[in-house]
Amino acid sequence: MFDPAMRPLIGPPLERAGAWLAARRVSANAVTLTGLAISLLVLPCLAYQQYEAALVVILANRLCDGLDGAIARRAGPTAFGGYLDIVCDAVFYAAVPLGFALADPRNGVWAALLLGTFVCTMTSFLGRAIVAAKRGEADDGARGRKSFFYAAGIIEGTETIAAFVLFCLLPSHFPLLAGIFAALCLWTVVARVLECADSERNASD
Repeated sequence: MFDPAMRPLIGPPLERAGAWLAARRVSANAVTLTGLAISLLVLPCLAYQQYEAALVVILANRLCDGLDGAIARRAGPTAFGGYLDIVCDAVFYAAVPLGFALADPRNGVWAALLLGTFVCTMTSFLGRAIVAAKRGEADDGARGRKSFFYAAGIIEGTETIAAFVLFCLLPSHFPLLAGIFAALCLWTVVARVLECADSERNASD
């Protein structure tokens, strides 16, 4: 929801950094894989309740996620690069709830709920992109130039990172925060399904 508003703020510095790295032949895929390696550190950090360290890991991973796209736009985006980015993002998004489950058994049910809703939101996101590709729909570009159709939603990247930051800053409130965020994820899924159905009706008119 807030991704388009954040784009003008974070986009220019990321593009400059991406241009600098691309000029030095740093590949987007290498940065994506570096981000993946960093993201896996969140598991031991959270399992041992080192929440400040986990927050640093989360922010470092998101920095890599922004840089790989900026590099790709300079060097030329590829279908595999977009695919690899999605796979690594999925690993990262799964690792954070799992880490909180390892930190405290009382978080287990809420972490499982959150993981379940993440599966739903990612399915609705990727499924919408497949439908858009079959219909030849163009992305509106509000979230920057992407390698495939980017389905909008109440919960997007900005909201997810904000939630992860809150989890780390207020770990004792993880069950409440995870429950609220899971409900918003389900809202996003329903909204995307309805939007896809509406676009189907409009295309057939």
